[in-house]
Amino acid sequence: MFVVYTRFTRYGNLFRQCGPVAIILLCAGLLACSYSGENATVASPGPVELKINQGFVNPLGFYDATPNFSWQLPPHSGAVNQTGYQLVVASKPGLLPEQPDLWDSKRVTSAQSTFVDYEGKPLASRQKVYWQVRFWDQQGRASGWSDMARFELGLLSNQDWQARWIEIDSQQPVTLNNFDTPVHVPQHLRTEFSAEKTVRQARLYVTAKGVFEAFLNGKRVGEDVLTPGYTPYKKRIETLTYDVSELIEQGENAFGIQLAEGWYAGRFGPKRHWYKKLGLTPKVFAQLEIEYTDGSKHVVVTDDNWQATQNGPVRTSGLYDGEAYDANHELTSDTASWHQAGYDTRNWLGVKTSALEPEVLLQPKRHFTVKNKQTLPAISLKQVAGKTVFDLGQNMVGVARIKLPMLKGQTLEMRFGEGVNPDGSLYTKNLGSAGQRDYYTANKDGVVEWQPQFTFHGFRYVEISGFDSNFEPELSWVTGVVQFTDFAMTGTFASSSPQLNQLQSNIEWGLKGNFLDIPTDCPQRSERLGWTGDALAFANTSLFIADSHAFWAAWLKSLREEQFENHGVPVVVPNEVGDIVQAGWSDAAVTIPWDIYWRTGDKNVLAENYPMMTRWIKYHQSQLDKGISNMWTVGDWLQPYSRREDSRRGETDHSLISTAFYARSLDLVARSAKVLGKQQDWEHYEQLFTQARQTFQRHFFDEQGRLQVGEQTQTAYLLAIGFDLLDEATTQKTVPHLLAQFDAAGGHLRTGFLGTPLIAPVLDKLGRADVALDLVFKQTYPSWLYSVSQGATTMWERWDGYTRENGYANKAGSLNHYAYGAVGQWLYERIAGISPLSAGYQTIRIAPLITEHLTSAQASYQSPYGLIHSGWKRNAGELTMEVVVPPNTHALIEIPKYLLGADSTLDNKSLRTLGDNLQVNGIFLSEEVSAKGVKNMSAGLSTTTIEVEPGQYQITLTRKS
Repeated sequence: MFVVYTRFTRYGNLFRQCGPVAIILLCAGLLACSYSGENATVASPGPVELKINQGFVNPLGFYDATPNFSWQLPPHSGAVNQTGYQLVVASKPGLLPEQPDLWDSKRVTSAQSTFVDYEGKPLASRQKVYWQVRFWDQQGRASGWSDMARFELGLLSNQDWQARWIEIDSQQPVTLNNFDTPVHVPQHLRTEFSAEKTVRQARLYVTAKGVFEAFLNGKRVGEDVLTPGYTPYKKRIETLTYDVSELIEQGENAFGIQLAEGWYAGRFGPKRHWYKKLGLTPKVFAQLEIEYTDGSKHVVVTDDNWQATQNGPVRTSGLYDGEAYDANHELTSDTASWHQAGYDTRNWLGVKTSALEPEVLLQPKRHFTVKNKQTLPAISLKQVAGKTVFDLGQNMVGVARIKLPMLKGQTLEMRFGEGVNPDGSLYTKNLGSAGQRDYYTANKDGVVEWQPQFTFHGFRYVEISGFDSNFEPELSWVTGVVQFTDFAMTGTFASSSPQLNQLQSNIEWGLKGNFLDIPTDCPQRSERLGWTGDALAFANTSLFIADSHAFWAAWLKSLREEQFENHGVPVVVPNEVGDIVQAGWSDAAVTIPWDIYWRTGDKNVLAENYPMMTRWIKYHQSQLDKGISNMWTVGDWLQPYSRREDSRRGETDHSLISTAFYARSLDLVARSAKVLGKQQDWEHYEQLFTQARQTFQRHFFDEQGRLQVGEQTQTAYLLAIGFDLLDEATTQKTVPHLLAQFDAAGGHLRTGFLGTPLIAPVLDKLGRADVALDLVFKQTYPSWLYSVSQGATTMWERWDGYTRENGYANKAGSLNHYAYGAVGQWLYERIAGISPLSAGYQTIRIAPLITEHLTSAQASYQSPYGLIHSGWKRNAGELTMEVVVPPNTHALIEIPKYLLGADSTLDNKSLRTLGDNLQVNGIFLSEEVSAKGVKNMSAGLSTTTIEVEPGQYQITLTRKS
């Protein structure tokens, strides 16, 4: 009480000026702040944004019994840095924070606030865990405790399951389609059980070979789409956990599951491999565990007590060809629907059961499920040849929701496409064999409301026919339901250029459209596969735009599972294309773990993937001949104006590409070994990298820095410089040769999937950001803004996918393909100016390029430590910058002195000076004068750099009068 009394005395003058209510509130606040722990008074509220592992917040059915913990210091609390923390973990909420029975870290002197490993008692399947954390600030004062966070583990082992796989026991032969692949009619499966006691809690653990939706007593369980998702089914299938406590009724209950083929069975993947799926049939596996208030338990599992039918309303459903729904087959009676108690099942069949295979692991889902994320209304419609085409205004992925009039017996047909022909009819040439058609058959007159359950499409346009012709079509009839993995969007970018803003939108929509449980290459045609090369190119950009940490970590587990015995890595994961390994694609096994670590600071992703990464190096080495790689590659895929016989493969020498990626993988494995504290490995791989660099330079470049093997291409130089494969002197000699390649292309790019991500970063590294900016803002073919000028709303697979003048290219390809969106990384890091100087953004670089192309730009990013923001605006006499640096980090802010324009380099005397008078938060800075939060200041030729603590900074640079 002494602390409180002294504070009352200290604030006596304030009390005399306050009313009684204010005094009461102030006293309450002082009492709250007087909590003493570890001999330190409370300095601020407790930590916020409590998460475990790759960003999970209070997850149910969690996958990891050895989790790690992350939190953020509360912004605007006065706590700048953390000097210590205490984590407490308990099995019951009432034990926290004073009596943690699972783990008490005690006070740990550390600034670490991300990925703190659990070191408590072993955790088990189904276990509920509660945790809190507090921190000590830079002055040694303890914060308050955080709010309580929690997680509950799922079923972690196959031994936790009592269920069996079930499927309909039908004697009907499986129908084959015109591709000689099976058509699996979706199944309805059900059972009933009695619950005579009061339920304390109930958990549904469920998965499928296929995709499913579950129901209890007529109510849908959860809101997930296309569960459980897509993994290497022969090795691992993910499970879902749902809290169904409120869905169990006292007395009789009905448990129902709808099951369709999804990715598992039927037609999916390249045609030459479909035959492998002829023997596969969809199955479901579920365990409902009920705990009553008296402590007793009741378990309902999938077994031979279930019944099934294929006579339900979903007549067919496939990922490529769409879904057909016939309302005449709806499973309802006068008293109940099929998923309610008391439904008449006399015409239903029994089920076949099979045991869980010991070689197939059932494990809780490692990342977020797919959900209905947003809706898009139609913006226009047009009648074409008796059909109505709706334009949603945005190329998207998901399904269409209809609400329109039909007559009994009519069948509505919906077709989907990414574009329209000149007459307004639907363009479907780029779909391959994918039907992308949905059907709905009405069983009565009236307005129909429906959306498919077990398919998805890539589309902007929806063509419908077969509705009640007594009505004129209305825009409200069709709505796009956008579906993608349920992560948060964490990064934003905007500028004074509408074209650049549209490019950013296209990049974001490319991510949304292709991050549907796995990273796909396209969402519309008969492919939709997890190509590793596309993922390698885009991972960095995606980690800024979205909280895709868990998404990538989960996919990397599939990558590890699919690695071949000879250490090779397939080009598609899950593997649908056979024993194909290639440089620049399979190297994703090394590049993506490093990208995740660098963007998040999560060392665990390196540790988890390190064995795969080192095995991949062994495969690379098996392809070497005197240090030069002969590994197969498809080259710089889809380079424009390629003169090769197969123009898709680009002109860059394939041995250069393969050798460059060998060296790149060595470099990243060496760095990973160093981060993981593997000193001998680091020295070993660093030595190999040095040897590979020397061999690469000696073989591919002459003493004048000119490429001496294969065609002179932009990509050859970009790989050499971007992967740091040349010594400094040779690098400088390559500059005119690289620039000559851009000059020869008329100031345009000539790169494909491998070279394009390197263009802007390499030119920037060489001090020619002006050239990079000119390329970024170019609108003629081929360029990033060319597709924008042609009306694109997503990234394209080909630079010339469509032109207003000539229509779609002969090989238009996908109009939703994210690889070229890799330029986004440079937009965020250099035009807006946010990049990490240490893993996870604990040290931040704010270094925007101020260019004549723009008058303003800004970006924000929700980092592991909190919000980072960088924005700038310029006019004739002034540059202003707005910067936010989150707690527990620090930043180096590089304030440009010059305005970059066409043909401007730092040694060009014609550069326009931005200004000389520098203010930070209203204070003029000099070598002798500093502002609050500014720790150091240094001036260079092109920038003035200030080192700052966490906080908000307004920086103004004005011309001297």
